[in-house]
Amino acid sequence: MKKVTVRWMIQVAILSALAAVVMVGEFAIPFIGPSFLKMDFAEIVVLIGAFSLGPVAGVVIEVFKVLLNLLLDGTWSVGIGEFANFLIGTAFVLPASIIYFRHKTKKQAIIGLAVGVVMMAIASALLNLFVLLPMYAGFMGLTIEQLIMQYSLALPYVTNVSTGILLGIIPFNLFKGTLVSIIVILLYKRVSPLLKSHDTDATDETKEE
Repeated sequence: MKKVTVRWMIQVAILSALAAVVMVGEFAIPFIGPSFLKMDFAEIVVLIGAFSLGPVAGVVIEVFKVLLNLLLDGTWSVGIGEFANFLIGTAFVLPASIIYFRHKTKKQAIIGLAVGVVMMAIASALLNLFVLLPMYAGFMGLTIEQLIMQYSLALPYVTNVSTGILLGIIPFNLFKGTLVSIIVILLYKRVSPLLKSHDTDATDETKEE
């Protein structure tokens, strides 16, 4: 048991570091929204870890991914962007890995990822409406309405908070989650053997059904 725990901790640490490095490469997508909406592929690493090591591991990797990224890349938003990344990433990874862990099949993985994408979109809408947009606006010295109007530079049809969330934030997270999910489905079976335990029963035998 001690050996398994140490191995689990080492794997989580390695995946956290890798996810943090990948997160450094985040970038804005001008035609989807303003510059504070960042696209990155760190969730691919987190999901692979969560699918292999369990939902708890996924959340732990999310935490350390953000903390390590702060050390590597700093922050321009006093941690608001990183806080948002953790909350919305967890809303994606946790349900996806919980569903997958019930029956480790490709079908279950796809269902879990689909649910995760929807949950991430819902969480992003609620968090931005009640927490993140007010925090960003306060940090930038703007009203929420003034902040939302930055969307009009990329999305002319965004004119208020409601359209900003419905036509900006939700589509961005659906796009990001779908793209990440496709990559995870393509990569997971190839890389998951690296995280298997060869002397315990904690192997991951994903079936194709």
